[in-house]
Amino acid sequence: MEAQRITAPQDLEVAFAIRNKVFVEGQNVPAEAEHDAYDAAGATHYLARATDGVSCGAARWRKTEVGVKLERFAVLTEYRNQQAGAALLKQVLDDVDAAWPGVEVYLNAQLPAVRFYERHGFEKVGEMFEECDIQHYKMVRKPVS
Repeated sequence: MEAQRITAPQDLEVAFAIRNKVFVEGQNVPAEAEHDAYDAAGATHYLARATDGVSCGAARWRKTEVGVKLERFAVLTEYRNQQAGAALLKQVLDDVDAAWPGVEVYLNAQLPAVRFYERHGFEKVGEMFEECDIQHYKMVRKPVS
């Protein structure tokens, strides 16, 4: 698995299609909630590809008033547990650390993804909450020592 920052418009459309399949079709998230203004401006987007070149995952990050927020991590069902999410997260964090060294990095993790993020250095903060009828925890990356 490999992940790269998106630079071509056609790759961005592929990422949006992956997100639509995972969130809108798979989790019944309203399309208007999944696709927002940050997609067009303010977010940096990524695409994961399997070893055969098939695009299988997508993610984005954006700078906020309180740090950098990781968002829209999506991996197609048939590619889960094959390191696509790990490849996306590593590339995103490498780029965030290069662009914004020392900034707080946070995300809202769906309940089934909490352990994944904990394995990659994030910790839950606060109480569980719901977004689009899906349970989440806010998670913050532990300081690198």
